[in-house]
Amino acid sequence: MSGFIAIAGTLTLAALIALLFPLLRKREGMPEAWRSGGIAAVLIVISAAALYPLWSSFKWSEPEPAADSPTAMVGRLARRLEKQPNDLDGWLLLGRSYSVIEQFPLAARAYQRADSLADGKNADAAIGLAEALVNSGRSDLSGRAGKLFEQALELDGNSIKALFYSALAASERNELPLAKQRFTRLLDGNPPPEVKRLIEEHIKALDGMMLMAAAGPQAQAPQTAAPAQSTAQPVASSSVVTVPLRVTIGPAAAAKATAGAPLFVLARIPGQRGPPIAVQRLSATFPQDVDLRSTDAMVAGTGFTAGQEIEIEARVANGGSAISVTGDPFGVVRVKAGGAARTSLEINQLKP
Repeated sequence: MSGFIAIAGTLTLAALIALLFPLLRKREGMPEAWRSGGIAAVLIVISAAALYPLWSSFKWSEPEPAADSPTAMVGRLARRLEKQPNDLDGWLLLGRSYSVIEQFPLAARAYQRADSLADGKNADAAIGLAEALVNSGRSDLSGRAGKLFEQALELDGNSIKALFYSALAASERNELPLAKQRFTRLLDGNPPPEVKRLIEEHIKALDGMMLMAAAGPQAQAPQTAAPAQSTAQPVASSSVVTVPLRVTIGPAAAAKATAGAPLFVLARIPGQRGPPIAVQRLSATFPQDVDLRSTDAMVAGTGFTAGQEIEIEARVANGGSAISVTGDPFGVVRVKAGGAARTSLEINQLKP
């Protein structure tokens, strides 16, 4: 930085000489202009000193990173790899280091380099690249990141990360038996109690979805028995949270809906992978008023609560089951559970 200031000062001095020479040159019949020249020089120097910090992009108030700071150490490692571009372990370390300081796009580049050096045969490179892509928002489990976790699992069948993320990816693809198999393998590894509890909840939810899929079109929605029960004994529990919906379908989506196909209305936590937290199976008639309830949870105690933001999906199941297929018409909306107003949800898209 001091070298830059010296160069800037020299250039400023040169500019002043070029500017003041005509002004200070003594001319016949005219008074010397030392006073005005001096004033001009002072003004130029003061103005440059005051405006440069204001207009420049240099962060004057931020100190340079210490030599032993994480950022400085990562920088040194990156510079070393410029001279040793074939160091596989070095690129893996650089990817991990960038992830620690949350520079995920740079981490993805480092892991991509490691994956290329290993010809796609290094599980750590595949896992690191997949995580960096997810964390940077450049992919999700249904895209390239999911394929990378599958690649890592093929390379290392005992990798905990690869098993967990590939199980979530299989669940998102509605490959429910495969997802359950992988979650069960995770339980065999004797995980910590809180992780074990989470995995068991995933397995229970998958069991519920598979039972619903096996029931076929004859399965009835949870709410079909409600009128008969309510005439005998009204439900007045204040713990039941309802999401009132009015489900419609757009003309283009309606043209792709199979006659007689059921309608699934389900709730998920936004951004959370895996099975839904509540679901109803209904007849696909439109428009239709639907009251999705917290008691429609597939696993007891896992429904939504009042005020919780949830994502609601309505889908016409052309295949007749809870497992979505390409071409299923669907629509999505986010709501806060427990509201009194009926939210409009239009089915206007097709499953890719």
